[in-house]
Amino acid sequence: MIEPTRIIAIRHGETTWNVDTRIQGQLDIPLNATGRLQAARMALALKEEPITAVYASDLVRAWETAQYLGRARGLPVHPETGLRERCFGDFEGKTFAEIEALLPDQSMRWRKRDPAFAPAGGESLLALNQRVVEAAERIAARHPGELIALVGHGGVMDVLYRAATRLNIQAPRTWALGNTAINRLLWTPQGFTLVGWADTQHLDDESLDDGLFPAGPNPAAANP
Repeated sequence: MIEPTRIIAIRHGETTWNVDTRIQGQLDIPLNATGRLQAARMALALKEEPITAVYASDLVRAWETAQYLGRARGLPVHPETGLRERCFGDFEGKTFAEIEALLPDQSMRWRKRDPAFAPAGGESLLALNQRVVEAAERIAARHPGELIALVGHGGVMDVLYRAATRLNIQAPRTWALGNTAINRLLWTPQGFTLVGWADTQHLDDESLDDGLFPAGPNPAAANP
C-alpha cells in the first residue's frame, strides 16, 4: 500500500498588480515589499516542518516566494511549469474594471466560470484544471510518505481546493486564496483530500520578523 504524500500548498506573496486588481496570468510580475515580508514570515513559520522537497511555478513571483522556504529548510527549489497561473491571454495586464468595460461579453463568461471559455490567447478553466491536477499528482507520486511544498498561484490553489473537496469547476468560490496562506492536503492514488486551508497566522506574528532573511540571488536569474 502506497503511503499518502502530505502537501503544503502556498500561493505566492503579494505583488503590486494584486493590489491594483490587475490580471497577471503568466506575465512575470515580482513581489512587492509586502509580498517579500509575507514570504519570509511563511518560510520561518514552516522552518521546523519536515519538508523534504519544494516545487514552484517558474514565474518570478512564485519562484521568489519559494526561495524563502527553500533557504529556511536548506532545500533547492524545483521549477514546475505545470504550477503556473492560468494564461489569461488578452486579459493580462488589464484590471478587472477594464476587462468589464472593454470586453463585457467575455467578462460575463469569465465571471460565470464558463469551463470552456478562454480569453483570446489564453487557457480555459478545463485546461487549467487538467494541467494543475496532472502536475500535482505527478509530483506527489514521487514522494510517498513525505511532506512536500508546492508554491504557485491563486488559480492553482483554487484547482487544488476543488480537487480535494470534489467541488465542481463551476461552483462559486467561497474559500480564501490568500497570499502565502498555508494550505494542507493529502494525496494518494485515489486523489487529494483536504486537511487544512487558509492558515495565515504567520502574517500577524511579528515575532517572526526577528529571523527575517533575504531570498538570496535574484530569482529571475534562476528561472529556467
